[in-house]
Amino acid sequence: MRRRAIWDRRDATGLGGSAALRTAVLGPRRATRGPGAILGLAVALGLAACSPAARPAGGAATLGGVSPGHSPASPAAAGKKRTRTGTGAVTRSAASVTIAAVGDMMLGNTPDLPPDPAAYLDAVKPVLDSHAKIVFGNLEGTLTTATTSKCGSLKGPRKDCFAFRDPPRYARYFKDAGFTILNDANNHSFDFGAAGQAQTVRAIHAAGLAQTGLPGEITLVKANGIKVALVAFAPYSYDASLLDLPAARALIKRAGRQARVVVVYMHAGAEGSGDDHVTGQEEYFLGEDRGNPEEFAHMAIDSGASLVIASGPHVVRGMQFYKGHLIAYSLGDFASYGDFSTDGDLDMSVILHVRLSSAGRFERARIYPVQFTGQGQPVRGGGAVAFIAGLSAQDFGATAARILPSGAIREP
Repeated sequence: MRRRAIWDRRDATGLGGSAALRTAVLGPRRATRGPGAILGLAVALGLAACSPAARPAGGAATLGGVSPGHSPASPAAAGKKRTRTGTGAVTRSAASVTIAAVGDMMLGNTPDLPPDPAAYLDAVKPVLDSHAKIVFGNLEGTLTTATTSKCGSLKGPRKDCFAFRDPPRYARYFKDAGFTILNDANNHSFDFGAAGQAQTVRAIHAAGLAQTGLPGEITLVKANGIKVALVAFAPYSYDASLLDLPAARALIKRAGRQARVVVVYMHAGAEGSGDDHVTGQEEYFLGEDRGNPEEFAHMAIDSGASLVIASGPHVVRGMQFYKGHLIAYSLGDFASYGDFSTDGDLDMSVILHVRLSSAGRFERARIYPVQFTGQGQPVRGGGAVAFIAGLSAQDFGATAARILPSGAIREP
């Protein structure tokens, strides 16, 4: 049966206006055929040196009434796993959901685009959607035909400013690679202003993908019979802001009233090859406040988050358990085409798989290492597993995630 993504658009405008709550139902996924798909994003230092200060048109979106959504494509019992006891009796165990996540990604920057974008992610596609009903990625840019960016007109942009855009049709390549939801909470979602952001959201939805990260936005998806709320934050007014802790706390708690499983994403922390450690303090890049990732992640879990994932530093960072919940402080970059540096530790990335119970409890997790070839195309391999294991132990001590050589993640 084909996977369905069904949106309840009642009272929702996508940008501004009223409700920003969306509901998708993810039924059984088709078996992966042929070579996999890979998404890689390695962002050079200074990538976000020019951040717009303006808000998106229409102001902040707010959560409206909860839609009843749709029944999952799978039968009523699909969310349960059958197990056979020693006596031969069949019992049912609690349902669980597996979530796959990667960091920052773009497939080039118009007009410099890959010659075969449909195949660009093929090397890692089997890992992306293997056993995962929800596959999350941070879209580090826009899907737009707009020509006026935060850096000025395309005819004469500032050389120290970076504005990223792919054609709107590229959304389907992310879907074909296995993604089910793309995030807009980052420093490049407003590179082409309100018009570029709005066109990006429309392109994501038109491809049948879920989207999250706008101010006040909670995105609900249903997979394996389990409702999951996703909320994403970045340190900017045109996103759900992670600098406004009371508002962020309230939004996460509201998400928790809509679903027992809540996944929080944060685009947080200083960036560059020298910023692979979590400091436990407020972090800055080129004078811009990028938040305190550890404080924010702990607040998110205290407010009801089941899992916290992050990117933004453009390098991988360590992982920690807090009150039994996993925090992945940076999944690094995941896909690009000649846009970003891949020198040194900027060459490492991972695909994270996490299995959560229907109540949001951690069950198991694993990271699969990714490295970049050519102009930033991702392939499986590299030293990310050992690197993240070392960072975790150095930064978090007794609360560090134990990461085995296989990539399996264990609680301390």
